Amino acid sequence: MERNAVINLYSLGWREMRTYLLTLLFVVGNLALPQLCHLFPQGGLILLPIYFFTLIAAYKFGFRVGLLTAVLSPLVNSALFGMPPAAALPIIMIKGVLLALAAAWIANRSKGASLLALIAVVLGYQLVGGLIEWAMTGSLASALQDWKLGWPGMLLQAVGGWLVLNHLLRR
Repeated sequence: MERNAVINLYSLGWREMRTYLLTLLFVVGNLALPQLCHLFPQGGLILLPIYFFTLIAAYKFGFRVGLLTAVLSPLVNSALFGMPPAAALPIIMIKGVLLALAAAWIANRSKGASLLALIAVVLGYQLVGGLIEWAMTGSLASALQDWKLGWPGMLLQAVGGWLVLNHLLRR
């Protein structure tokens, strides 16, 4: 198993059409994956699918693509499918933006996609996001839900993200 395949990382600008085309592609992924996960009881809460393509977008193509994916994915999902519920949108969007920031920053610093780097991204956005959720809701139980139920999703993000970045998106 390769530890760190050579991959090209990008930081696309706001004026590049490619930014918006890639965002559209990743938002579609963030529409399809949650629909598949919601076929299973508590699939969304356990697998945290709304974040997967945000991680890939921000890590591979930079903060702007990640940010747009993080904001648009839950809004479009909620509007089309009612999931996530409107009440959950603020914290999901905050965690998505934190994920985009962490992924783009670590990708820029590491210049590669190691499993350890992706674990750091996932743990980082979940830790800070959980603290923000606790501050917003006053509920430690809500803040710990992703850690309690969503650990398979966090594992899927880190390992699945590493696999996608290193084996499917090398160029």
